[in-house]
Amino acid sequence: MILKRIMDFFLALFGLLLIWPLLLIVAMLIKIKMPGGPAFFKQKRVGQHGKLFTMIKFRSMSVSHSGSSISVKGESRITPLGEKLRAYKIDELPGLWNVLIGDMSFVGPRPDVPGYADLLTGRDRDILKLKPGITGPASLKYKNEEELLAEQDDPFHYNDHVIYPDKIRINLLYLERHSLKLDLQLIFQTVLGGFDESKW
Repeated sequence: MILKRIMDFFLALFGLLLIWPLLLIVAMLIKIKMPGGPAFFKQKRVGQHGKLFTMIKFRSMSVSHSGSSISVKGESRITPLGEKLRAYKIDELPGLWNVLIGDMSFVGPRPDVPGYADLLTGRDRDILKLKPGITGPASLKYKNEEELLAEQDDPFHYNDHVIYPDKIRINLLYLERHSLKLDLQLIFQTVLGGFDESKW
């Protein structure tokens, strides 16, 4: 959708111009408080039509962690500073660059690592028609995902059999319903809160 891409580009450009001092400060804090590694975390994710792209975030974990595909609140690989960055979603701000260059959109499914995306079959693969997003209805419903997983006896099983299938369901509904108006509503809900889970 051309209008969606235009909106993404100008909002991302405006956002980067507005918050670049914050990005610089956070990058410096990471280098000071979490030495021995880069300020940014880069990882291959699955984008629109299954094309891989490099997603960028602020690093929130120790360099020598095991690299699990899901994160649980309170686990040792997340540093104290990283926990704060994740709590306020500050670690996601560099993703504005991904939006600016067209790898991502403001609104869409969160981009999966290749292992999870490979599990999509049948109609579920239709969500790959969408450009991945910084926020979206599934992200808003599970904004406290790390806390929810921390409450489970087996967080990996709960993620694979409860959260992930529900995210697919929600993202398929978004595929059917998405519009510029809905995207703007979801952006405002991300900033202001008030997501109505019952509609998804």
